[in-house]
Amino acid sequence: MKNDEEFRAAIAGKQVPILVLDQKWHRLFAVHGKTEEIKEAEGTLNALLARQGKLNTDLKGYKVLKNKLMDSIVQNMEGTTETHLNAAREKKLDEDKRLIEEVNQKISDAEDELLELPRQICDVNNELLMRSLDYFYDKLRVNQEESKEIEEWINQVRIDLKKNIIRKQNRDINNREIYAYLHDILGPDVLDLFDIRYEQT
Repeated sequence: MKNDEEFRAAIAGKQVPILVLDQKWHRLFAVHGKTEEIKEAEGTLNALLARQGKLNTDLKGYKVLKNKLMDSIVQNMEGTTETHLNAAREKKLDEDKRLIEEVNQKISDAEDELLELPRQICDVNNELLMRSLDYFYDKLRVNQEESKEIEEWINQVRIDLKKNIIRKQNRDINNREIYAYLHDILGPDVLDLFDIRYEQT
């Protein structure tokens, strides 16, 4: 990719898994570990996911609280008309209404943030993907270069091995020829004496 915009355009509309939740993605770093850039993006993504989880939990709590407050209002209003509310009930109703307004604001804020979080998560996840791809394609390139160097070394060793096998065979043939020639000239008795002599030195 020439630049980030081309990369983003290339992955637009594609289902990219949330990398920090994917064990295969983590296993890719088992040998060499993660760069600081990748760790930074990973931390940001984890924080956004944690925030999303907390907001969802908070939202459920707010809705439960709102229902309790609504029930309290209904209970305090049953059997009376507004003009006949005693001071304690009226105070309780006012407090419940105030709390409901606060809870409604918190629900609204949480829902607004929850609407925005998936885009932020997607953006950071794509950034993490891009950094990961840069990292791994660099590893692929280095591995390929090293593999080529090793292959060239192996090929040279094979050539050297073949040459040395031939040289060894030539030395062995030469030794047999020398020994056979000396055997024919000197005979086995004399040659045995020289064998003993040269084996001792």
